[in-house]
Amino acid sequence: MIKSMTGYGRGQAEVAGLSFSVEIKAVNHRYCDINVKSPRLLIPFENDIKKQVSAVLKRGKIDLFISQEHTAQLSNKPSIDKQVAEAYLQVFEDLREVSGLSGEISLEFLAAQKDVLVFKDVEFNSGDLWGCLSQAIEYALNSMLAMRKKEGAATQVDMENRLSLLSQSMVVIEKSAALVPIEWQQKLQERLARLQENGGDPQRVAQEIAIFADRCDISEEITRINSHIGQFRDLLQQQEPVGRQLDFLVQELNREANTMGSKSNDATLTRHVVSLKAELEKIREQVQNIE
Repeated sequence: MIKSMTGYGRGQAEVAGLSFSVEIKAVNHRYCDINVKSPRLLIPFENDIKKQVSAVLKRGKIDLFISQEHTAQLSNKPSIDKQVAEAYLQVFEDLREVSGLSGEISLEFLAAQKDVLVFKDVEFNSGDLWGCLSQAIEYALNSMLAMRKKEGAATQVDMENRLSLLSQSMVVIEKSAALVPIEWQQKLQERLARLQENGGDPQRVAQEIAIFADRCDISEEITRINSHIGQFRDLLQQQEPVGRQLDFLVQELNREANTMGSKSNDATLTRHVVSLKAELEKIREQVQNIE
């Protein structure tokens, strides 16, 4: 089953007092481009995050937004800088001696001094951090995969219908192509008859018939297009990502269709080739969104 490259997923997990929320957004991209926006606390895990995501999502421009949720366990807490507090006390004692003044130093006054009370990040176990984060990412990935598969299934149905139209067009083109040399042969034979009346060279006309028949022969292109359509259908049934292979096949199909168009010397055949190329363009647009 094919999957779309676009999608959105969200996941949240809480482990050992930690809680993370993860959002994943993905759009079309030729390669797998992963960008992570997370709290400073998670910077050491950025490579691990990308590995987990790339193991599931093979193509697309993927943005991860990770936020730390508020829980009962605070992300930071106040603490006393004992050295700074002791330094303030010593300074106050020196001031008392120098000034000759008396007075008590209250706890509130000391605590109000700069850097006596500082806030430090709570230190978490790295295993707990990654366990919680990894679980939230997994939930978000599962949510995104569900969306990608749903959109991919709809895209697959559309492309299979268009492939059927291509096959039908190829049947008509093959029949029309077989009639073109016969029609031109009749026209040239009529011309030959007129030339013979006027003393023309019948051998030269016969050569022209052979040259024209070879020049407008599209049997090879028809065979290759039918083969590519079969390969395309086979790839649509694969489980692994096939977007790049499908993109290559569409390019090959367009190349063969262009060659047929350049060889066409018949209005009816040209019209069928133009319709074929129109369907190929619609398929090409769909392929751009396949992982």
